[in-house]
Amino acid sequence: MVDFIRDRYRAIRLQIVLASVLAAVAGIVAALPAAASRPSDPSYPITIDATALVSPSWWQVPGVTPSIWTLDPETSDAYRTTEVRELRLQPGNYKFVSFTFDFPFAVSEAGTIEFSTSLDQCVEGRGKHKLVIKCKRTYPHGGRPDY
Repeated sequence: MVDFIRDRYRAIRLQIVLASVLAAVAGIVAALPAAASRPSDPSYPITIDATALVSPSWWQVPGVTPSIWTLDPETSDAYRTTEVRELRLQPGNYKFVSFTFDFPFAVSEAGTIEFSTSLDQCVEGRGKHKLVIKCKRTYPHGGRPDY
């Protein structure tokens, strides 16, 4: 009988501990949307157009869009170069990544795109809200990139 009471006591204690943990997690989860909805930093609509790339492929902005580095790109959620996409980006530094070409770009405090002038033959959109990628590679770029 003592063993039964001891086992029952342990089970009740475990249930109380689990209920406390679940309540704490629920409180944290409930606070997340409220914290995320606070307007701390503005975000801007930035359009990325990689439709000029031939043959079609996939691209990403690390930390913002789905990764292109998956086991099966055909079933991946990564963005395809055949579609123009709009992203909501906060001011800061980012990177456009494809399988053959990647480069850094920035979104300014005014919400416009900035990137190195050495990319001008392959990228358009400096000072605008639309980034257009025209080259699959930076060929025939003859100079040294400054990025």
